[in-house]
Amino acid sequence: MSKPDILFTPFKLKTLKLANRIVMAPMTRNKAPDGIPGAANADYYSKRAEGGVGLILSEGTVVDRPASRNLPHIPLFHGEAAMKGWKAVADAVHAAGGKMGPQIWHTGSTRTPDGWEPDAPVESPSGLVGPDDPRGNTMSESDIADTIAAFAKAALDAKNAGFDTFEIHGAHGYLIDQFFWPGTNLRTDRFGGKTIKERSTFAREVVTAMRAAVGPDFPIILRVSQWKQQDFTARLAYTPDEMTDWLAPLVEAGVDIIHASQRRFWEPEFPEIDGEKGLNFAGWAKKLTGAATISVGSVGLSSDFIGAFTGEASQKASLDELINRMEKGEFDLIAVGRALLSDAQWANKVKNGAYDQLEDFNASALAELA
Repeated sequence: MSKPDILFTPFKLKTLKLANRIVMAPMTRNKAPDGIPGAANADYYSKRAEGGVGLILSEGTVVDRPASRNLPHIPLFHGEAAMKGWKAVADAVHAAGGKMGPQIWHTGSTRTPDGWEPDAPVESPSGLVGPDDPRGNTMSESDIADTIAAFAKAALDAKNAGFDTFEIHGAHGYLIDQFFWPGTNLRTDRFGGKTIKERSTFAREVVTAMRAAVGPDFPIILRVSQWKQQDFTARLAYTPDEMTDWLAPLVEAGVDIIHASQRRFWEPEFPEIDGEKGLNFAGWAKKLTGAATISVGSVGLSSDFIGAFTGEASQKASLDELINRMEKGEFDLIAVGRALLSDAQWANKVKNGAYDQLEDFNASALAELA
């Protein structure tokens, strides 16, 4: 196993100062009764900070819009009770020596696996959850304006609650991503269009409003993906030029860090250009925009996360490829997901070279908040 020193070098961007390059990936837990984070949530996150993670990103937590949640116990990021709960979470992580940002979310028209339905009709760019798959209401321009305002309010609330950053969830087939995706954005107004640059208008306006709410120095992260939960093979950018048209305007609008989500971090984004060992999604995003990037995808495990939802376990795996890519500067930070669910001390064990003590991932961890 290669020495992991690169993973434990400090990182600084604007007011964000991290002790190392390891990020806890946002993972839906659906364990906030009535949408209010409590002591169990604070304990869950602070354990990972105690375990040596440099930056904790929370599970998706939703803005103040009707039907912004797609599961009943997704945490809210609005209202006095929820924000009091989140401040306690941030305080607990800071007390444990970590830094934290909430992932701010609207789930759009995504379906729910357990039959739960929100009180209000779901909303999306064109009343679709996937290509030719109608669900819910098409958003009016006033709906869109109110949603942008809700994101901006969440940004200010995150800053006021003492968080160190926040991440906008623009990936995986949820609301912002439904605007990006031609299969779910059939609009003919300024929020639609034939090109990814045109369909990014909603996201740009969200970022612009959030940046205005927090000022120039507060760091903003944006999570994006090519794949969707509705279609694992979907792509928004087939060429570097299309990726530039997609991501560069978002960076210009105020994004500091792009969290480039892919299922397996070692897979090349454009192998036809730089080969089977070429840059991954985060690597290309950094090259094309100049922004800092977070990579993610099956870090330290033998299989990707999709199988976890059908009960599939995953064994620990070598970190050599990760270390090699980070030493080359391909991306700046690495997000770790399932490995941290099963092993809150994962980062400390890696730092100390205790690879034999790393735990395999068992899907039963998805049902626990421990």
